[in-house]
This record gives sequence, structure tokens and C-alpha cells, in this order.
Amino acid sequence: MLSWKKPPSIVCLGQSLFGRKGVIIQTRKLSCGGRMGAGDEPCTRVFNMMGNLTEKAPAKLADVQSAQDKRNIAIDKVGVKAVRYPITLRTPDGGEQNTVAMINLYVSLPKHKKGTHMSRFLEILNRHHRSITPGQIIPILHEMKTKLLADDAHIEMTFPYFIEKEAPVSGARGLMDYVCSFEGVSNGSDDFILGVKAPATSLCPCSKEISAYGAHNQRCEISARVRFTGDLWIEDLVKIMESAASAPVYAVLKRPDEKFVTEQAFDNPKFVEDIIRDLALAMEENQQITWYSIQSENFESIHNHNAFAQIERDKR
Repeated sequence: MLSWKKPPSIVCLGQSLFGRKGVIIQTRKLSCGGRMGAGDEPCTRVFNMMGNLTEKAPAKLADVQSAQDKRNIAIDKVGVKAVRYPITLRTPDGGEQNTVAMINLYVSLPKHKKGTHMSRFLEILNRHHRSITPGQIIPILHEMKTKLLADDAHIEMTFPYFIEKEAPVSGARGLMDYVCSFEGVSNGSDDFILGVKAPATSLCPCSKEISAYGAHNQRCEISARVRFTGDLWIEDLVKIMESAASAPVYAVLKRPDEKFVTEQAFDNPKFVEDIIRDLALAMEENQQITWYSIQSENFESIHNHNAFAQIERDKR
């Protein structure tokens, strides 16, 4: 009967296993008297028959996502969705604005591959979030394709953006929030779309014409998604959109301002069709904008429905 004792110079805290060939392997380093604690880590120390300390290489974990898939079905989009993430946006004055975006990141997956590596999406995002501009979207997409070995990459970001706006008479300042979006695709060619939703005021021409006094008016939401060349700031697009309405909306209005805006809308009545057509004319006149998809939705004040209009044009 072979017997062996660990030399006194070798100290082992915790459980040990006696191998088939006389090797003692310390499988866990325990924090106290053989009981495993929350902070314990795997131990790779191995003692041979002579009590000498050797190192055991950590076991290689299986890469299940890279395994072969036999169903032969490619996936158009796979990735992470609804990632709430802080981002920093550059502003026209050279400053920065911090906001929080809801982000979707996708890549295509070939038919022979079982899955994508979800953690890599977040690793890429971590490297770029501190200063986001439209010009950075395409490099992010290229990195996604490289790191995830994909042919196609997609990004969708939706976030609130704040613009300081001055009241028309008093000059009172307040922050207006606009829902904005960045959309990017890289799939052989690169594509980027800037989106903005802006509130405004619409006043009904028919109501004004047939009423002895007054006219029904309401807030509307104007949406624009554009492809463009050069630098087009969110502020630039907002000005184009608001100019198509009966009157803009403000964050702070004093009484002289309310009088001015009310009369401005009354003197500039517009159906939803008028708003969308006037916005289309402005888009056509802007040389930077190469494609646009615009919508206007009026939240009718005296009807139990909304009024809606949409135009999409490719100027290229």
C-alpha cells in the first residue's frame, strides 16, 4: 500500500484531490478552513509526487456562438436592442451636450454560424460614446462588421436633444426638447439618416373662414428624416421644420409673447396638407439635403381623430 504525506513546507488551504497517478491537485483556494467563500477564485496550482509546485493552464471555454449551424438559414439582423446609454453630442458652438440614448445595434449572421457575440456590441459602444457625431456612425458600423465578422451592420439611436430658444417679444429663454435619431447601415455601401421630431402649432383655415370669430388650433408634430451632404446640425433641421407650421412652440412665453404667437398662427392658417407641402418646398431648396421623408400629424382640438400627411422624395 503506497502512502504519501505532503511535505510540511507545502501549505494548502482548502480541499484537495488525489490524482490517479499520485498527483495532488488543489482545485479551489478557499477563504476559510475548507469552506468556500463568496470571493473565492479557481486555483491552478498543482503539486506533484515530490511536493513541487507546478502551474496548470486554465481550461479553455467553449465558443458556442462560433459553432456550425446546420439549418442553413441566414439572419438579417441580430444583436442588442433597447440599450439605454449615456452619450455626448457635439454642438454647433463647439460645445458638448450630454444626453441618454436608446440604442439598437445589429449585424447580419451567415447561415453556417450559430450565433453572434453580444458582448462585443457593448465593447464597441464603450469606445465611442463620449463624443458622438453623424460622422462617427459609419466608423462604428465598420468596426461592428470587423469585430463580429459580419457583412452588414445597423445602428439606431433615439435621444432627446435640447435647444435654447428665445421668446419672440420678451426674449425670455427656455430649453426646448426634441426627439432625435441617428440611423446607420453599412452593407456594401454606407448610409446615414438624421431624424428629428419637432412640435409646432397649426390653425385650421376652414375654421377661420367659416367662423364669426376665432378658429380652432392645436399642437402638431412634424417629423423629418433626411440624408444629406456636409454638416447639417439638428438646429438647422429644426428651423426648417418649424418654419412650415402656422407658428412655432416655445418653452417660455410671457403675455406679450402669447399675444404675438396667437396672432402669428391666426394670420398663417394651415391644413396638415399645407404644412407638409411647405416643408417639402424647403427641403427641395436646401442643397445639402439629398433625400427626405417628412410627416405632419395634427392633434385635432375639436375632432376625435388626428390629421396626417406624408411625403418622401429622393433628390439624387
